Amino acid sequence: MDPHAALELLQYLRTCYPIFLLLLFAVAFIANTVASASKANRPESPRMGPGGRPLPTRSRSSGIRNTQGFSNTVKRVFNWLSVGILVTFLADATIYILHVMTARAEHWWRGQSVVIYIVGSFFVYAVLLMTLLDTTPSPTLAQFICWSVAIPIELVILSTSLSIYTSVHHEPVVGDPEGGRIRRSITLWETLEVSSNAVRILLLFALVILYASKSISCKNHDKKHGHHNGSTESTSLLDSSSAENGAANGNGNGHSYGATNGTNGINGTNGSAKPQDPWVRPTTMPSTSWWEYLSGYSLFFPYLWPSKSRRLQIVFVACFILLVAQRVVNVLVPNQVDAITTALVADEGKFRVPWFEIFMYVVYRWLQGGQGLLSSMRSSLWIPVSQYSYMELSTAAFEHVHGLSLDFHLGKKTGEVLSALSKGSSINTFLEQVTFQVVPMLVDLAIAVGYFLIKFDAYYALVVGISTFGYLYVTIRMAQWRAEIRRQMVNASRQEDAVKNDSMVSYETVKYFNAEQYEFDRYRDAVGTFQKAEYHVLFSLTLLNTCQNTVFMLGLLTTCFICAYQVSTGQREVGRFVSLLTYMAQLQGPLNFFGTFYRSIQSALINAERMLELFREQPTVVDSSRATPLAMCKGDIRFQNVEFSYDSRKPALNGLTFRCEPGTTTALVGESGGGKSTIFRLLFRFYNAEKGSLRVDGHDVQDITIDSLRKHIGVVPQDTVLFNETLMYNLKYANQDAADEDVYEACRAASIHDKIMAFPDGYNTKVGERGLRLSGGEKQRVAIARTILKNPRIILLDEATAALDTDTEEHIQGALSTLSHGRTMLVIAHRLSTITTADRILVLHNGQVAESGTHEELLQLKGRYAGMWRKQIRAQKAAAEAQVLQNRAERLRNATNSDDSSSQSDEDRNGIHHPAK
Repeated sequence: MDPHAALELLQYLRTCYPIFLLLLFAVAFIANTVASASKANRPESPRMGPGGRPLPTRSRSSGIRNTQGFSNTVKRVFNWLSVGILVTFLADATIYILHVMTARAEHWWRGQSVVIYIVGSFFVYAVLLMTLLDTTPSPTLAQFICWSVAIPIELVILSTSLSIYTSVHHEPVVGDPEGGRIRRSITLWETLEVSSNAVRILLLFALVILYASKSISCKNHDKKHGHHNGSTESTSLLDSSSAENGAANGNGNGHSYGATNGTNGINGTNGSAKPQDPWVRPTTMPSTSWWEYLSGYSLFFPYLWPSKSRRLQIVFVACFILLVAQRVVNVLVPNQVDAITTALVADEGKFRVPWFEIFMYVVYRWLQGGQGLLSSMRSSLWIPVSQYSYMELSTAAFEHVHGLSLDFHLGKKTGEVLSALSKGSSINTFLEQVTFQVVPMLVDLAIAVGYFLIKFDAYYALVVGISTFGYLYVTIRMAQWRAEIRRQMVNASRQEDAVKNDSMVSYETVKYFNAEQYEFDRYRDAVGTFQKAEYHVLFSLTLLNTCQNTVFMLGLLTTCFICAYQVSTGQREVGRFVSLLTYMAQLQGPLNFFGTFYRSIQSALINAERMLELFREQPTVVDSSRATPLAMCKGDIRFQNVEFSYDSRKPALNGLTFRCEPGTTTALVGESGGGKSTIFRLLFRFYNAEKGSLRVDGHDVQDITIDSLRKHIGVVPQDTVLFNETLMYNLKYANQDAADEDVYEACRAASIHDKIMAFPDGYNTKVGERGLRLSGGEKQRVAIARTILKNPRIILLDEATAALDTDTEEHIQGALSTLSHGRTMLVIAHRLSTITTADRILVLHNGQVAESGTHEELLQLKGRYAGMWRKQIRAQKAAAEAQVLQNRAERLRNATNSDDSSSQSDEDRNGIHHPAK
């Protein structure tokens, strides 16, 4: 090869080699991560989120994720071999520096391509080493590809260098394209350079051979033992302490108390295991790759894109165009500063003011920046898009929580759920920051490297590229360190919210037990815990900002030294130095905020984790694919060998069998925990029976849509909860289309109309939080009136008259008797006197029907029911006798007080006064 052509080839290879290797590694690393996540994502059955969208399922290894199975010793060998490659580049740099110092009189200089080759390659291999140290598993296919591709390029560089050095060639000289002294053989310095290159190639070969041999041995080992490397277990993306067991049975809540899957324990096999917390708060960063972590949030993307509005889609595109325009203006500003400076110093002694250049600079500055016109326009246009996303996401989360089954709501903390539902804005914050702050900043960095490469030279691009990478790396590494600290603060904040919300919701209980001071101390402790975590977060943020600024200032110092030297030697104009300062200052702004952006995005993701977990919760009771609506209902109810348990260690129903014929009243009595409320919950489809069948009008309830079944059922619970609205609002909640007169008739039937009319505001009376301004009897009568207004075919009364006085109970019994005509009624009663007229009474014991019959039939059996009746009669008789004695004592007390008052009046009339004692 011609020496001149060989030299050009060598310079080209040295210049392009680090850039090509860096781009190759970035592409290979991203592709490998995505491919690994896709292979690990093997859901056995897709789980659906709000709107029927499939939830992303992720896999996490049970231990350290090491898909290649490399031992720690082998990984250390990889690390040391990579360090050896870096040492070879340091050796090259040392050789060149010593050669420059010894040949100063000859102005020896290898050229710009060598500087780019050494510094750029050192930077690229340092990145490879950092990924080996920082990522798990390591090394991966991405590093292997880079090592493999680097070998032939290094061989070409070595062979080309040898062909030049062993032939007649000139020593390179600064500013002399022809070169200096002629060399007819390889020199000592060139021998050292070639030796360093040869050692580097040997190290690369060692890395490639080691990786390939260990990979093959690991695969053979896996085939021999019949398992795959990096075996994973299916688990929630963000829940690091529990697995998503029970998915096959549709139990998305794991094994929470009240879950229908009572046969599985913590591991899904231990039948005597204690149920797990249905909603565990994550305390550590999930052990997943960045792609797996971020792809979990893909569930939210359909809500963020304005798919329902063409106008908002056009607005979105307009925002993107403005974003591109901002990037263009960012380049024009330093160029204009260069033009102004050059115009001012161009013609010395001549008076010329660059009016146009100054005017254009001001225009560009008016358009530029966060307060500029383009940014203001983009922010204004983005408002309806952001509102759309918040509306879609928040309502979807709200609907999803209402769609979850009773087992979730029994095991949840209200404060936790309310806190999670309020995190919809965090997703919007994440989208806006990534779209309009982080991505533009990364684009600006890429533009900056290209700008310096074109407008200045490769030295500037190299320094800016390395310094910005170092800036971002330091930011991300320190932010990862801060992630655990911030997570502790976020969890402490959630705990503070939970304590506050739970205490407010339980206001009555706090007052009942004089626990105000306890609640104050508990909340103060929660705030104190939050503030301790907040202190560490703020201190670490200050440290992060200091490190960021230090890294950037080192890059600024280097570029200023280079540019100042070039200006002083006449290679560049003064305007270029000013434009350099302007562009670097302009670049420093978004970089300084990158730590804040990263923290905000991280905070948004952490906050959004709870909403994502909420979406991952699955209802245990859903309509089956074969379910059809129940158009008409007669009220024929049949339980056939029904078995059910909240906890596998204690069954609630054990082969329960009975029938309620249409239009009859069936009463359920028995000890607490006998299964009475469970019957109501199964019939109302809060749960599914584990065994046996439950039929309504001959249809299995699982073949009927839940909504249509519940429309035919009215429930009067024992503890009635009302909305903090007017009585009319609460009454019409059962039937929003009901007229006011219908409401009055229902209230008359429930013996509450006259009571309501006696209130100052009548039906517009506010009932207070959960109806606290009403008495227990008033709330139950409102609940009965609501059920009457719903007009169902099946009525479930859960101790509906327990809180009523005797007179009111007689009115209610009459109303219920009228209501029950033509309807099937199930009544849970502890006061047996209220069910003596029931068509059938079922005595439950251990989840089975122990006795069955009418009131008279059960008394004749002299069994459990008769014993319960005798106990209540004795208790009622004792209560009546106590009331008589109390009334008699009250009359005597009143008579005594009357006599004393009369005697005192006589003395006063006679003027008798007793001296003071």
